[in-house]
Amino acid sequence: MKQYELTNQDYELIDRAKEIIETNFDTKTYIYTVGSAIRSKSGEVFTGINCDGIHGSCAEFISMGAARAAGVREFDTIVAVYKNAPNCLLPPCGNCRQMLLEYSPHIKVILNNESQKMIKVEIQDLLPLAYVHNDQME
Repeated sequence: MKQYELTNQDYELIDRAKEIIETNFDTKTYIYTVGSAIRSKSGEVFTGINCDGIHGSCAEFISMGAARAAGVREFDTIVAVYKNAPNCLLPPCGNCRQMLLEYSPHIKVILNNESQKMIKVEIQDLLPLAYVHNDQME
């Protein structure tokens, strides 16, 4: 698995994801606890928060949806944060990994490695042997 060093833009992306939680955390119900920020290839950043409920949605889905609703289709990097996680970083769940692979098969993800060091990896490395449409991996 190739690991990329984080850039200043990556640290800014993490900060944007943290900001969305700080401004939306609900202390009464403890929902909206995960934030996500996604950066497009052109440098635009879109954020999202998880929506808990019977069929809740992860923050990564929300930030991807916000970007796509704005007409963006090419992505560079995504991150999810949670206040109590090591380095405040959460790896994407399996459902998010599949969604990211389908919508942006070359996106990079910021997360912690086994030593809790912040790294950036390609989504393909987080979901080996995944189902993909024939035209996705070109």
